[in-house]
Amino acid sequence: MPVLELIRRKIDIVCLTAVLLIGIFLRLPPSLFCGESASLLPIGFLHPNPKWHEMHLVGFDERLYREYVNEVTEKGIGHYPDIVLHYIEKQLKLPGSVLPPVRFLYIFAGYVWHCVFHSEALEALKNVASLFSILTLAISSALAWRMRGAGFCLALTSLVAFAPTQIHMSQHALVDGFFTFWAVLTLWMLWENLHGPRKLGWLAGYAASLALLVLTKENALFVWIAIVILLIANRWVQIGTVTRELVIATALGPLLGLVVLIFLAGGLDVLFGTYRLLIIKNYQLPYAIKTGDGPWYRYLVDLLLVSPIVLILAIGAIFRLDLKKKPELFALIFIVGSYLIMCNLKYGMNLRYANMWDVPLRVLAVSTLGTLVAPLSRYRNIVFGAAIALICVLELRQYVILFVDYPLYELVTEGLLRALHILK
Repeated sequence: MPVLELIRRKIDIVCLTAVLLIGIFLRLPPSLFCGESASLLPIGFLHPNPKWHEMHLVGFDERLYREYVNEVTEKGIGHYPDIVLHYIEKQLKLPGSVLPPVRFLYIFAGYVWHCVFHSEALEALKNVASLFSILTLAISSALAWRMRGAGFCLALTSLVAFAPTQIHMSQHALVDGFFTFWAVLTLWMLWENLHGPRKLGWLAGYAASLALLVLTKENALFVWIAIVILLIANRWVQIGTVTRELVIATALGPLLGLVVLIFLAGGLDVLFGTYRLLIIKNYQLPYAIKTGDGPWYRYLVDLLLVSPIVLILAIGAIFRLDLKKKPELFALIFIVGSYLIMCNLKYGMNLRYANMWDVPLRVLAVSTLGTLVAPLSRYRNIVFGAAIALICVLELRQYVILFVDYPLYELVTEGLLRALHILK
């Protein structure tokens, strides 16, 4: 390896390590800090009041996850069907929907954290959310490196490290950031299988990640459909090699997760009844009716409000796509495939559910930025690095405006507009 290339590689690794450390710091949970040291907390460090996180109200969904963890602690995993039946009995009496305990994996992770570290249930859930947000950052870095090497990896990792909604999800006991980890892991495993066909380790990892995705949240259906669309589209775009084994793993992974869910719920009829109640009651929930609807471009509006530059750059990549740009095609087809379903869910739209698009969107954004600076030849790396750094600063500023100064809890359009002073 030439000396200059070796020096550049070392610089890339040092910069990547620095970015990862900053991203980890921004995702640290409030429970790690107390008293005067709370000013070192990401939120405290960004906000003049170090006690901000203590005053922040616990959300409705967070309270429910805490109740489920407490129920598992009290009754034990062996009595999980009883917890599901109790949910059905309670849900039948309520005028609107509440989240179900069949989002098992997040609840179980909170329970394990509680048992190991003896944390209070809500604190355990927040710590799990923080940890898996950090892991999402790490596997995003690994995926980018495997896609296009060190330079692309550094740029993508930087944008993910400062993504406002990624940081926000790390600070709350909500399933969506946890779900994002499994979605991104599934995409990484799929990429490896497309480019290294018939390798047992990658196939097993892919099937397992799909199974765990199903155990995490019902939104796994959107990811699975997007993957099926991606595999079908591969016939024309030739991202990689679709083998019979890969198709079998795509079907077998979710099926395995579904079988485990049926066992945990106490039967197929109970599981089906749980999801049926969730959908029916959601149509009666005043909050969902008020905030969870909109036109097909609702998510585009919300993403533009949170990360305007990233979204504009990502959309720009669409107009310069060709069959040689495999990572971009991979990211775009996944986003479009899942978007087609998610934008048609009545009373079921929320930017929290789009958290899994943060990494694919930034794949497209980095590609566009690289294309824009390409004509500069000699100075393109300097300009590219400066542009990435500027975007990161602006993204962090968006986080402060939306989630610290306002501070916003739910990622609905009205709240975003008010936080940005568009609505007053």
